[in-house]
Amino acid sequence: MSEDQRPGLSSSILSGPIEVRWYFVALVTAAIAISYFDRQTLPVAISAIERTIPLNDQQFSWLQFAFLIPYALLYVAGGRLLDRMGTRRGFLLIMLWWSGACALHGLAMNFGFLLVARCLLGMGEGGGFPAATRVVAEWVPLERRSTAMGIINAGTAVGSVLAPPLIGVVLLTSGWRMVFFASGAVGLAWVVWWYFSYSGSGVATTATIDARLIAQEFSFLDLVSMRRVQVLVFAKFMSDSAWYFYLFWLPKYLYDVRGFDVKHVSYYAWIPYAASGIGSFLGGLLSSALLNRGRSLDFSRKFVLGLSAVFMPVVMLVPHVPVGWALLLFSVAFFCQQSWSGLIMTLPADIFPLSAVGTVSGLVGFGGAIGGAIFGVIAGFLLGHGFGYGTLFVIVGSFHLIGFLAILFFGGRVQPLASSYLLPKVSPS
Repeated sequence: MSEDQRPGLSSSILSGPIEVRWYFVALVTAAIAISYFDRQTLPVAISAIERTIPLNDQQFSWLQFAFLIPYALLYVAGGRLLDRMGTRRGFLLIMLWWSGACALHGLAMNFGFLLVARCLLGMGEGGGFPAATRVVAEWVPLERRSTAMGIINAGTAVGSVLAPPLIGVVLLTSGWRMVFFASGAVGLAWVVWWYFSYSGSGVATTATIDARLIAQEFSFLDLVSMRRVQVLVFAKFMSDSAWYFYLFWLPKYLYDVRGFDVKHVSYYAWIPYAASGIGSFLGGLLSSALLNRGRSLDFSRKFVLGLSAVFMPVVMLVPHVPVGWALLLFSVAFFCQQSWSGLIMTLPADIFPLSAVGTVSGLVGFGGAIGGAIFGVIAGFLLGHGFGYGTLFVIVGSFHLIGFLAILFFGGRVQPLASSYLLPKVSPS
């Protein structure tokens, strides 16, 4: 019996395969929520941290860079690790690492320590979404995958929505160091839950035995050289350049430009993140509904991706409206971004067999994290050299459209990889 077939809570408590399937989706959603809570600890607590460790805009951007570069690299390595170790053991190791790294922030005494802690957190969190995609590929059939991934991706909103008010409470009662200690403890509690709950696998990923056999021929270079993989990586590079800018810089924008304090951020900064969770769920639900009504997989995914991308330029208007309207525009952008994100992270499970899903989703996430790291440094540079947030909003407002056009014109059809894709390499039995 393999480690991913270990009996757990699924066999002893839950009554059937459908209940097991959605229980595991909920379990992974909780992990993603913790992930996004952990990465929001620094941006939300930054004004309190700066009273102990002074930081300028450029240093703040380097802290995001220190998170995103190892996050990007470990997205790929984490995906490959999961394909080798299996989902259960791999995700347990990943969560242990990032929970400890999050708690480590609370010991920081200077900028350099924060930089190292941020780097270690990025290393751990890089494996989160590849693991989530593997769970979906293992347990959820094709016609429900975008819904499942939409639910999981909504965990990003749960963590981000909870971060401002909960961190605000901790900041006002216990100080900023306790924020990181408490966050790390929650992650360790999830590890125990995962250890006693998860088992796999529930379903075949892309339908045919031939496709699974052929998947054994995929080396890392095979996957990297595929144009459809390259297009997905580029599209994620563009969209996450915008997303990580919103994610890490929104609280600072509200502090620096709109005059918010910790209480105001606690009261209002959660609103766009709540919209992102709704968008993640509804985007996946709409794509599944189109598929169940007989539309092709290609149309069902691309239609919702395009609909999500077309509304992203609304952020260009943010500097020109009152703060209430600005929060509404951010909410529209966050809604559409996470509708987009859930679908683009479903595509590896739609197209590739299980043994390649972790690696492909890792490569896609790598592209996104690299985009976020590069643009974060560019944002810090521009803000430090006389450019305002208005310039940045104009730039990021166009990124999703560019990514969608790449998918539309260069990505080919969204469909399971043909069983004959590498047939010449398979020796007859």
